[in-house]
Amino acid sequence: MNLFETVMALAYLIAASLFILGIKYMSSPATARKGNLLAAIGMFIAIVVTLLDKQIIDYSWIIVGIIIGSAIGAVSARRVHMTGMPQMVGIFNGFGGGASALVAVAEFFRLASETNGLLPMDTSISIVLSIIIGGVTLTGSFIAFGKLQGFVSGSPIQFPLQNIVNSLVLIGAVLLSIYIIAYDVNMVFFYIVVGLSLLYGVLFVIPIGGADMPVVISLLNSFSGLAACATGFVVGNNILIIAGSLVGSAGLILTQIMCKAMNRSLTNVLFSAFGTGEQVAGTTQAGGDKTARSVDAEEAAMIMGYAQSAVIVPGYGMAAAQAQHAVRELAELLNNRGVDIKFAIHPVAGRMPGHMNVLLAEAQVPYNLLFDMDDINPEFPHTDVVLVIGANDVINPIARYDKSSPIYGMPILDVDKAKHIIIIKRSLNVGFAGIDNELFYDPKTTMFFGSAKEKVQELVAEVKKL
Repeated sequence: MNLFETVMALAYLIAASLFILGIKYMSSPATARKGNLLAAIGMFIAIVVTLLDKQIIDYSWIIVGIIIGSAIGAVSARRVHMTGMPQMVGIFNGFGGGASALVAVAEFFRLASETNGLLPMDTSISIVLSIIIGGVTLTGSFIAFGKLQGFVSGSPIQFPLQNIVNSLVLIGAVLLSIYIIAYDVNMVFFYIVVGLSLLYGVLFVIPIGGADMPVVISLLNSFSGLAACATGFVVGNNILIIAGSLVGSAGLILTQIMCKAMNRSLTNVLFSAFGTGEQVAGTTQAGGDKTARSVDAEEAAMIMGYAQSAVIVPGYGMAAAQAQHAVRELAELLNNRGVDIKFAIHPVAGRMPGHMNVLLAEAQVPYNLLFDMDDINPEFPHTDVVLVIGANDVINPIARYDKSSPIYGMPILDVDKAKHIIIIKRSLNVGFAGIDNELFYDPKTTMFFGSAKEKVQELVAEVKKL
C-alpha cells in the first residue's frame, strides 16, 4: 500500500467515524444540529478524497455537476417551508436511489463492453441489486412526494388484481435479473429489468394511504441507503458501502419504530390500504346524540392562563397553518405567568418522523420542554389543561378498546385523562384513519374552531390581557 492509499484509507476511516457520530447525535433534538454538521464534514472528507483518486482523469463534468447540484440544493433548502420538509426528504430519497441506479447502469455498460458480456457474478449481483432498489426508491419517492404535495391522491389508489400485478412485476424483475447474472448479459432483458424496477416503485406506493407516508418515507430512506451500499460494491468504494449501510440500517430501525408507534406491522402498513384522507364528520355535531362544546378565545385564555400546569400537543394542523412561532410565543407567555408548560410529541404526528420536533426546534422552543409519548403520558392525570393543536388520531381514546377500529392498539397520548382539554381544529372532520374522534365529545373537552395560527394568535392576545 503506497502513501496515497494509506491516506485515503485513513480519511475514509475518519469519515465513517463522523457518520456514526452524526447519527448518534441526531437521536436527540438537543444535539441534532451538531450531528448533522459532523455527518456533513464526514461526507465532505469522503468526497474530496474520492475526487483525488488517480483513476479520475477528467474533472470537467464532475465540477459542472458539483456546481449545479450545490446551487439547486442551496436554493431548495433556503426556499422550502418547514411544512414542506417531508416532501423534500421524500424527493431527496428518490434522488439518492436514482443516483445509485444510474451509477450501476453506467458501470454495467462499461464492464459489458470491456469483458464482452462476461461479468463476474458478484459484480452482476451488486449491479442488479443497485438498479432494482434504486429504481424502486426513485419512482416510489416521487409518488410519496406527490401524495404529500397534494397532486397525487392521498387516498389509497387501487385497481383490480393489484396485488397479483405487483407480484408479477417484482417476480419478473427478479427472474430476468437471475438470468442476466447466471446465464447471459442480455441487453433487452437488462432494459426490461430497469423498466420493471421503475414501474414497481410506482405500484409499491400508490396503494398506501397518506396517513402512512411517515413510514413509507422512512422505508424509502432505508432503500436509498441499501442502493448506495450495493453501488459501493459495484465501484469498489468502501466509504459508499459504509455510508449506505448506515443509512439503510438507520432507516429500517426508524421504520420499525414508526410501525411500533402505530401498533401495526410493516406488512399491514404496506398492503392494507390504510388511510383514506379526511372525510367530513360534521361541524358541531356528529351522528347520534354526540355534541361538541365550543369555546371562544377569552374563555380559553382564562382556562390556560390561570392553570398551574399545561401540556401542548402539536399535530399536522399546526404544521399546515405554520403556527409554530405563535405556539412558542403562547408557551413563553404562559410560562411567565407561572404555568408549568410541556409539549407532548407523538412519534407519528405530522408527515414524517420527527416532524413536530423539527417545527418546534425551528421556532426555538427549548428542547427540555419536548417530551416523548412514553415520558409525558404519566403526567396527563395531573395536568390542569391540555391544548391540542391540529392533532386527531394520535389522541383518539377509541384506539384503546374498539377492536373494529383501524387504529385499535395504536399507542396514543393520554390527553383524555387531563382535567380539561382544549382542541384547536377547523372542524370535526375525521383524521387520516377515517374515523370519528370521541374525545371531541368528552364533557371535559371544548373545541376552539378555526385555523391553528389564527386561533393561537387570538389566545396570545387574550393571555396578554389577563
